Amino acid sequence: MTEKTLTQSAIPTPIIGVVGEVLGNHYYSHNRLNSLFWDSGAPGEPPKGNCVRKCQEWLKRCNTDPKVDAFAVLGKVLEDFLEMEGTGIHDEIAAKNRERVKEILAKHGLSYHTGGQILGAETGLPSRSLKEILASRDLGAIEIEFQRAIAHLETDPAAGITAASSMIESLCKVYIEDEGLEMPSKQTIKNLWKVVREHIGLDPGSKEDQDISRILSGFTSVVDGIGALRTHTGTAHGRGRKQYKLEPRHARLTIHAAHTLVSFVIETWESRK
Repeated sequence: MTEKTLTQSAIPTPIIGVVGEVLGNHYYSHNRLNSLFWDSGAPGEPPKGNCVRKCQEWLKRCNTDPKVDAFAVLGKVLEDFLEMEGTGIHDEIAAKNRERVKEILAKHGLSYHTGGQILGAETGLPSRSLKEILASRDLGAIEIEFQRAIAHLETDPAAGITAASSMIESLCKVYIEDEGLEMPSKQTIKNLWKVVREHIGLDPGSKEDQDISRILSGFTSVVDGIGALRTHTGTAHGRGRKQYKLEPRHARLTIHAAHTLVSFVIETWESRK
């Protein structure tokens, strides 16, 4: 069997250790664990050993099977445990173990998302490039890209800032190319946004509805702010002597603002078609 390259397409060993221990002790039933892993797409017959070892060995097997998306299996085996909180006698222990799982995921730049998705990993959802996703106006896939950016906030806020700026810049370039507009000579986020804003009709001065106009005028401030913050703190540029004290909350604000802008532009673009 061909072993996968151990990148973020393979579950890190520390995560396997914690998840195997937590699930093995939580369910403590070979039959239940067998059903859980089979239903989640884990390959082959159940590994030998106790419940903890069974879980760990099965997750390791997912890493080495080229036909299996290891993170898809991981997300599914964790789904019920992380989402179905009860009121039983063991709930306090389960709550602490849920935090253990979330912490070990975050330590490796990953996070669990409702529905059995592990974000921050190189899974097949989606496999297209960012430009292809934006060109197809696939809001579901774009949502996943934003969630992936959010998944890295705790470990690298500056990368989150860069991701937010890149998403807006990519959207603007795709729009300009698809609409046959003239690309600005200086392709900064501010100049790119100006072309898109004016063409799609998001220029605040062109709207009769003053309430909408107030909201739209904020988009220009958002773009200016994200571009400036990326220049000063993001990973795409060198940094000077003075360093921003960038925290995850700053990157989270930036990414959510970019998400709102990109989603609205795409929906407006579609409605005009």
